[in-house]
Amino acid sequence: MESPADFIDRTLRAEASEWRTWADGDDSVGGLRVYGSSTGAIRGTVRDALRRYRGLSHDDVVMLASELWSVPVLERRLATVVLLQGQVGTLTGNDLTRIEGFLRDARVSELIEPLTRDVVAPLIAGLNSVDAERAQRIVARWAESDSASLRTAAAML
Repeated sequence: MESPADFIDRTLRAEASEWRTWADGDDSVGGLRVYGSSTGAIRGTVRDALRRYRGLSHDDVVMLASELWSVPVLERRLATVVLLQGQVGTLTGNDLTRIEGFLRDARVSELIEPLTRDVVAPLIAGLNSVDAERAQRIVARWAESDSASLRTAAAML
């Protein structure tokens, strides 16, 4: 049986539309390859993957997120965001380190904004006082970072 990441990647490639890929004469955005899958196809693919691979634990979800993110393809990274949006209630303060890596390597606002607004913000809002204080220190560090995407994320929070 194929892995969840392989299922998502295969499905996103199958959902790709050549006209989306080449509409602006390029097949990359911010240095990320583009398959040409629609936002609806990305959301549907993640939904189908979660149905197909029921019972993913917290660790399975964050490993899947990392595996999807590891390949510099816009749709795979958007699938990571969609996955984390749907699983934000299971994330912990310790997951901010992984998300920080995603933000640092996001490259485009289409990834930075929803990852910050729909994953980081609700994650921080759901933390207990000790973890929330730690998260606020992390965000303060982001605000001073040499990474423009981390500074952008910090300003949004």
